[in-house]
Amino acid sequence: MDNKTRIIGWMEYVDLPDLPLNNIKAKIDTGALTSALHAMEIKRFLRDGHQWVSFLTEDTAGDGLVKIEAPIKERRDIKNTSGVPENRIVIRTTIRVGDETWPLDVSLTDRSNMKFQMIVGRAALKQHSIAVHTNRAHLLRKKPRKLKVKVSQ
Repeated sequence: MDNKTRIIGWMEYVDLPDLPLNNIKAKIDTGALTSALHAMEIKRFLRDGHQWVSFLTEDTAGDGLVKIEAPIKERRDIKNTSGVPENRIVIRTTIRVGDETWPLDVSLTDRSNMKFQMIVGRAALKQHSIAVHTNRAHLLRKKPRKLKVKVSQ
């Protein structure tokens, strides 16, 4: 491994600043080609003659659900965790991993029964000189602290 290769944990906190979602607990999954983000109530619509999507996802600040709208890049058959192809909407956004940011294609799917809100697949890591440590997590960023808000009475 050269000294430009960055080692990240098998689980990291990542940001999708364009959506905007921060501190997403993501599994870095080199077994998956495509990245996936938890999305519910996925609805397509037209905006200025272009296909867009709206969906609900977990608000990473801990405030429940947040509605997100984004242009649709494409629809693609993607194998789910059971290996069964699903036709999913794919959006293009930006991902921040540590202090690096780059474009990301992410599919939208209901991950309610999964442990992680997001899977970062190997296509997202390609060409970024990243190796995944299989025994360590959170090498780039520790778990964010929840801010306690005092309510005055």
